[in-house]
Amino acid sequence: MKTGLKALLVTAAMLPGTAMANDEELKARVAALESMVAELKAELAKQDDVVRLPANYVPEPSKTEKGDGFTVGDTQVRVGGFIDVDAHVTSLSDGTIGSSSIARDFYIPGATPIGGEDQSTTDFTAEASRLFIEGKREVNGETVKGYVEMDFLGSLQGDGRVSNSYSPRLRRAFVSFGNWLAGQEWSTFQNTSAIPESASFLILSDGMVFVRQPQVRYTNGNWQIALENGDTTITDTTGARIEADSNLVPDLVVRYNHTGDFGNVSVAGIARQLRADLPGLEEEDFGYGLSVSGRLKAGARDDIRFNLFGGEGLGRYVGLNAVNGAALDPMTGDLEAIASYGGLVAWRHPFGETARLNIGYSGLWADNPDFAVASITKSVQSVYGAVLWDVADRTTVGAELMLGTRENEAGDDGTISRLTLSTKYAF
Repeated sequence: MKTGLKALLVTAAMLPGTAMANDEELKARVAALESMVAELKAELAKQDDVVRLPANYVPEPSKTEKGDGFTVGDTQVRVGGFIDVDAHVTSLSDGTIGSSSIARDFYIPGATPIGGEDQSTTDFTAEASRLFIEGKREVNGETVKGYVEMDFLGSLQGDGRVSNSYSPRLRRAFVSFGNWLAGQEWSTFQNTSAIPESASFLILSDGMVFVRQPQVRYTNGNWQIALENGDTTITDTTGARIEADSNLVPDLVVRYNHTGDFGNVSVAGIARQLRADLPGLEEEDFGYGLSVSGRLKAGARDDIRFNLFGGEGLGRYVGLNAVNGAALDPMTGDLEAIASYGGLVAWRHPFGETARLNIGYSGLWADNPDFAVASITKSVQSVYGAVLWDVADRTTVGAELMLGTRENEAGDDGTISRLTLSTKYAF
């Protein structure tokens, strides 16, 4: 290439009429030659760069559109999650929570004991740590996505004696294609953006719609419609809970989402079969409910998160199943839907560079049938405050205080207070 450049310059200098050319023509020819030389130098520089690459050079893996992950064939793969280490100091006014209970790891309103001796415990745990794997690719102009997520909460495999070895549990596992989703995912009845920020795994669950379950969902613009796993929880004649799991018809959920400069609001309705198919008993009833939830901007950095709901037979969809969906009448054997209503509100206030204050209130009330036994839950309520601080990139430390109470139909109550200190690293 360098030899060709010299030949080009010589040839150009010997063009006919060069000697006779006037000054203007010479200037134009010189400018043209300089432009050609610059182009040839650029080409030579590119070739030299290629030659200088090491023999073992391997290009970096392609990145996903989010700037992380890698590609395998035509599939973009992303792996992530977080390490979460929590310390809980829990005080109960009226009883105990077993050492293997998941209620020792985060607040479950219906697990607050009533009518026993007080108890105080301190627990250290890393079971809320989470891992997910996501893969997606383009097929005929549509994105196919697969997602699997797990953590280690609720495991009955391990204990705190020696190795603290806990088995993973499935949280989410679904595939989506275009407007369709099939698999285990957050219920369409729930708006996850309304979940308050907290130092613990979950807070203000009393008045929260919170369910993950298998489903088939279709999304079109702002509208979503889904058929989700039907499972009825029933209060038997003694006040004990029965998970009938005998539904024939899936739960139907329809939801409308609206997003703007103000934040987002979702309105969701649910219709569900409540069914008990037990030895010597086959009964059913109808359940329904409405939920309004979202996250609203409040000033430059603050936000308000909220969830309001009401209906009959909501059961396990709200309050982490603090109230069942239906109850058996001991006189007639009929199945009767249990009405419930409630909600939550939480304020998130950032301050400084990376710190924020979170406070909130939550409550759930049940309108149990007249034949309800005295021991079943009538209401659960809680308040909390949490300060979180990002001490480094993706690294958050937090401190939180929660106070909760549960009341039964007899008018007795029990309280729980919990101080949580946490450290979380997301990757």
